[in-house]
Amino acid sequence: MESFIKDVKADINKTFNNEDFEKEKALIKQEYEQKRSILLEKLNKESMKYGFEVKTAQNGIYMMPIYEGKTLQEEEFNKLDDSIKAQFEEKSNIVQEQIMSTISEIKLIEKESEKKIQEWQSNISLLTVNVHINYIKSKYKRNKIISNFLDNIKKDIIKNVPLFLETPNQASNSAAQPMMQNPHREPPKPWLNYRVNLFVDNSKLEGAPVIMDSNYSFQNIFGKLEYENYMGTLRTDYTMIKSGLLQKANGGYIIFQAEDLLTSPICYENLKRVLRIKEISVDNSLEQRNAMVMISLKPEPIPLDLKVILIGNSNIYHTLLSMDPDFRKLFKIKVEFADDAPRTDENILKLARFIHSFCEQEELPHLDKNAVARIIEYASRLADDKTKLSTKFNDLSQIIAEAGTWAQLSRSKVVTEDFVNKAINEKIQRVKKYDERYSEMIRDNTLLISTNGFEIGQINGLTIMSVGDYSFGKPAKITVNTFTGKSGIINIEREVELSGSTHSKGVLILSRIYWRIICARYSSFSLC
Repeated sequence: MESFIKDVKADINKTFNNEDFEKEKALIKQEYEQKRSILLEKLNKESMKYGFEVKTAQNGIYMMPIYEGKTLQEEEFNKLDDSIKAQFEEKSNIVQEQIMSTISEIKLIEKESEKKIQEWQSNISLLTVNVHINYIKSKYKRNKIISNFLDNIKKDIIKNVPLFLETPNQASNSAAQPMMQNPHREPPKPWLNYRVNLFVDNSKLEGAPVIMDSNYSFQNIFGKLEYENYMGTLRTDYTMIKSGLLQKANGGYIIFQAEDLLTSPICYENLKRVLRIKEISVDNSLEQRNAMVMISLKPEPIPLDLKVILIGNSNIYHTLLSMDPDFRKLFKIKVEFADDAPRTDENILKLARFIHSFCEQEELPHLDKNAVARIIEYASRLADDKTKLSTKFNDLSQIIAEAGTWAQLSRSKVVTEDFVNKAINEKIQRVKKYDERYSEMIRDNTLLISTNGFEIGQINGLTIMSVGDYSFGKPAKITVNTFTGKSGIINIEREVELSGSTHSKGVLILSRIYWRIICARYSSFSLC
């Protein structure tokens, strides 16, 4: 369209400034002047019968009295007798009516002449514009909206042909005195309405668009109107309408982090609204809250057809499910991500590809095969199962990044297994404070743990302790005291209603095991 505007302006100026057009225009004006002269001659003949001569001037037609074969001026007419003046004044009314009738006919002729010139201009401009319009329409034959848009442009150009013409005087004045123009009175520029605002460009896209972003501001999600400062006010036009994430994802998919989206309630509520009505419009109502005066637009809504994916933890999901009645209607499919995956050759290959792409993205040295194997082993350790691989890619990427950093510090071109081991060990060393403190208490006999022999009513258990993202195992002594009683093993905390259901269940299980042992030892008695 920018090329179209440039070519049309050049061709119109070239067409209407040539000699053939000026000759045709002069012929039409000459025909008008001839008809005008005939009407004036006829008017003069009729007025002579009543003793008046009719003359024309720039400001109209006027009549002068004729007395004794001489045309009188105003001073000479005032010297005549009152009776003669009265005769002229009586006849002047008739002549004035004739003049008014002639003026009406002249105006009709003038309008016909202007109409002919305009029709001639329209025909010439139509031929000029059609060449360019038809070239563009041939590319969009099936698009009715574009065809209608181009037809309206053609009508507008023909209507405003004089505005496309640039006379030599206008060009010289605009070049010689650019500062003398009144900024409040800009000449109309209809061609500015012919421009196209490329709202969304999917020309290089393969398949449906998939959009993911970290900026969850209202304007970035739903689009915005930009403004420019003009004489103390902010104004805009349709070329300043900018698309948001939803418009870019239209026809495809958009992915939001639920926690980040919910930090802006207005964004979440408006997202639900556009999903319900299935159309989106660029709304600048938030910007209208400021004190500056804005000349704004109300763009036409765009039909919306896309899938929205919210990523979040189970707490957010269940909260929205219970608190927001629209959530269940709009987001019908729930998908849970597993923390691990089977350790198959296919998944191992996918993990190796992830390692490769991560190194490419972060510009880190690549891992050799032994280093990749060590990462795979570490992934199985994170999954707590040698037959599975952990899908906690954040934890894996931290080790890969640290191993790559150690390799760069050592000026190694590749990451070896040693660098991966060093990264894992360094991570453990940074967070093993509580592990070391626990071991120190055992060495100092603050915590008494017997590791040799056996004791009645005493065993050692292994406890898994987690501190943030670090877990470690430590031995714990489990003891039990027994005595002869009436009801077998007694759970004191249960009796005083201080134990929980898990503790009470465990004690009851131990009690059952205890009585089975007694029964096995004294099977000859009837106590069982």
